[in-house]
Amino acid sequence: MFKKYIESFFDYLAYEKKYSSHTIISYKNDLTQFVTFLNQDLSDAEISEINHQHIRSWISTLISDKIEPRTVNRKISSLKSFFRFLQRERIVVSNPVSHISGPKTPKRLPVFVNERQMENLFQNVKFDISFHGQRDQLILDLLYQTGIRRSELALLTETNVDLKNLTIKVLGKRNKERLIPISLPLKRNLDSYLQVKKELNLLSPMLLVNEKGINFSEHAIYECVKKYLAQVTTIKKKSPHVLRHTFATHLLNNGADINAVKDLLGHANLSATQIYTHNTIEKLKKSYQQAHPRGE
Repeated sequence: MFKKYIESFFDYLAYEKKYSSHTIISYKNDLTQFVTFLNQDLSDAEISEINHQHIRSWISTLISDKIEPRTVNRKISSLKSFFRFLQRERIVVSNPVSHISGPKTPKRLPVFVNERQMENLFQNVKFDISFHGQRDQLILDLLYQTGIRRSELALLTETNVDLKNLTIKVLGKRNKERLIPISLPLKRNLDSYLQVKKELNLLSPMLLVNEKGINFSEHAIYECVKKYLAQVTTIKKKSPHVLRHTFATHLLNNGADINAVKDLLGHANLSATQIYTHNTIEKLKKSYQQAHPRGE
């Protein structure tokens, strides 16, 4: 129906907004679903003919199909961005999504692994002494000690690691770089891994590789984390992002400044970091109830 406008929008997201490939894929899926819905009754319509009633009808269909409220709201957000782009390009006069409200979503606190379980992971879980065992341990160590995203970890190169100054350079969302400090134990793990990698003649510039020297994929990182977290925790979700939540929660629980945590995580706004303070407040409530004479 308006394929050329959608393609221009994705070019805008990729080259001007610098959105990640994952984000762009999500936008593509959402817009494709919307166009498919419209084609059922409006296959020949012009883009300027789309109005808020068409949007509301689509949302009603999504809700009837039992799509989760959080997902519905994401799709609405994708559509709002698309029409804002069309306004900017003077293709449409108004945004038919501007006054559309999505369904309410329940507040969902970040899932994290507690400190005792993380200590158990690094102290008691047996990692193979082979190259892949060292690499797996390093993956978990990096995710927990730096809070980086899975996509950021997969893109790390050896030159991003500065062992002399104890920092790693991370390329985050929208191609924003940030420096994250690393501890001496993590430096030793990196040193050891890089030495073995060199001895095996794995010459890839990428930090994480498999035994053939091929880049270690995001999916492989996910499977690695899932395998080892399953040995120390029974939480349902066992993903690299859980370790990012764990990193932030443990820092705040131990008194870290929230603005510092924001910068370490690469958040654009403090509101994105504040979700972790809920866990900290719950911990304070528990301590209060246990310790204060009238806390019960």
